[in-house]
Formats: sequence, structure tokens, C-alpha cells
Amino acid sequence: MAIVAKKIQDVKTASINELKEAFNGAEDFIFTDYRGLTVEQITGLRKNLRAKAASYKVVKNNFARIAFEQLSLPDVSAYLTGPTAIALVTQDSNEIAKILIDAAKETPVLKVKGAIVSGSVYNAQQIEAFSKLPGRLELISMLMSVMQGPARNLAGCLNDVPARLVRTVKAIADKKGAV
Repeated sequence: MAIVAKKIQDVKTASINELKEAFNGAEDFIFTDYRGLTVEQITGLRKNLRAKAASYKVVKNNFARIAFEQLSLPDVSAYLTGPTAIALVTQDSNEIAKILIDAAKETPVLKVKGAIVSGSVYNAQQIEAFSKLPGRLELISMLMSVMQGPARNLAGCLNDVPARLVRTVKAIADKKGAV
């Protein structure tokens, strides 16, 4: 547990306020241990996350803990140990979790510690299971497909009646033409 000083320096207060602003812009947070990653790997990971409207921020654990407390977010002090980087997710945290889990499989030095998703704290196993679920857009497309199924079947049935009639008339015409 960190020791809280009686007088906080202005530089530290500014850093905490900067973190609070960054955290306010995010809906969900995924905590990782980035120890051992090269600059190129972190840059590539940031590029992949930026493509999905997320950012990857290396934080000081004590500053992040204070910022989370001041924002009344769940206690994640267990994940704020060692070198910590946080993926700040603005939309569809499922896809961001997939990117981080895949990156962790490619480079085993990257470890996903846990997350805050929709106000709930997830551990590493839960976030990995969460990453395997279909994303928001996939779920919407599945729902639309299910909703369109009955209308598609009805349209097929209604089109089939005149088509059968046309095929029957053509078969009778071909039979009379052959006789």
C-alpha cells in the first residue's frame, strides 16, 4: 500500500489530473504488464489499438490508483503493481481485449492483468473469456439475420407459387408442342 503524503506536489497533482482526464474519456480499462516489450512492439500495439479507437498509456501505479479513487471507479489496486500500461477503451472493449490477448500470445512477455468493463472488475481469465465472445457488430449482424429469416422465408414461399405455375404451364406447352 502506498503512503499518502500530507502535502502533494503541484507536478504530481497535475499528473493525476491529466490521468483523470484521460480516464474520463474512456468507458473501460484493460490493465497489462508491458515489461520486456520492445519499443517497436509497443508502437505496433498502440497502432492496432488506435485503429479501434483505443489508446495505450503507461502509468505510474500510485497516480493511477489515486485517479481511480477520485473518479469513484472500482478498486483495482491489485492490478496496479509492477510496470503497468492501461488500454483506455472508448467503444467495443471486446475487440480491444481480443487485440491484447492476441498480442500476449504472440509476445509472451506482455501479460493482461485484468480490466474494468462496464463498471465490473475482471481478472485475467475473465478478460480472456470475454475476448472470445462475439463483438458488438457481430451480435448485431446475428440479430438482424435472425430477424430477417421469417420475412425471407415468406418471400420465398410467395415467389414459389407463381414460379410453380409458370413451370407447370411451360411443361404443358412443351408436352403439347412435342405431340
